[in-house]
Amino acid sequence: MPSARASASPSLALIKYWGKQPGGVNIPATTSVAVGLHALRTTTEVEGEPSPAGRSPAARLSIDGVEQLITPFEAVIAAVREHAERAGSRYSAYDLTIDSRNSFPTAAGIASSSSGFAALVGSLATFFELDLPDQEMSALARTGSGSAARSVFGGFTRLDAGSRKASRIHPADHWPQLRVLVAITDRAPKAVGSREAMERTRRSSPYYDAWVSDSVSLVDEAIAAIGERDIERLGTAMRASYLRMTGSMLAADPPVIYWIPQSVAIIRLCEELRASGIHAWETMDAGPQVKILTTTDDTPAIRAALESSGAVVGVLESEIGGEPSWRVG
Repeated sequence: MPSARASASPSLALIKYWGKQPGGVNIPATTSVAVGLHALRTTTEVEGEPSPAGRSPAARLSIDGVEQLITPFEAVIAAVREHAERAGSRYSAYDLTIDSRNSFPTAAGIASSSSGFAALVGSLATFFELDLPDQEMSALARTGSGSAARSVFGGFTRLDAGSRKASRIHPADHWPQLRVLVAITDRAPKAVGSREAMERTRRSSPYYDAWVSDSVSLVDEAIAAIGERDIERLGTAMRASYLRMTGSMLAADPPVIYWIPQSVAIIRLCEELRASGIHAWETMDAGPQVKILTTTDDTPAIRAALESSGAVVGVLESEIGGEPSWRVG
């Protein structure tokens, strides 16, 4: 059977994407600035065989060995298959078996949807023998997950409010000393998915409009800090972004609360580390895990503090990168 494989990394938003514009498919309400986590990967393999005569081609998909309902993935698969049909791909009418596996906890607040849909699009495009530009790949990945539009690129990226596709700000080697530590506080899948939580916040939080209008103020600051490789300036903007996003979530009805006691303990630990002169700038997303932006020099001290804190069940470390990889077979 013909097959193809692709891998991509999670896209960690430093300036947050939280909220979708009505009337589109995962069109962001806020501009996000992000980095790819090179050491964390989603690997997706596609195999195909001709569909029986008289039946439309079908697809099956599993994540970490567990078969999933195909509904959340149908739009992306159909969109890439449509490209294949227009291009005259010899495999456009094949049934597909798709296997996706993560090197990190799935659906636990580490942006597995971003790497997952980017790897899905990459594997499908490779299987169908399509030569699509990165911008089109980004737009296709966005239809599955807004943040996946950024995972198509490595390094430092942005996804503008109202945009269909992301773009790269700097390559991965722009800031080689930068590191991200992911403090895992709970490996279980989160109870409320990001999409549902975003919509609940948009519909019911009295602070949502203020969050959207204010978020733009941090974008230029973060991009300038990345350009100057100024971690304190970037960390300050990053911290403001996640706390303001969280404020809008807490005010939803019912409130969206992902933090657990261990999350708060790590936030406090980062405050203490910064007070001692260590670069430990935390951020959080839709989940209880805490991501810490730092440098190679300070990574050992932060890792040691996390591991002795009693608040983590694991620590992942990554350099900035995350360039995707697609290949046949």
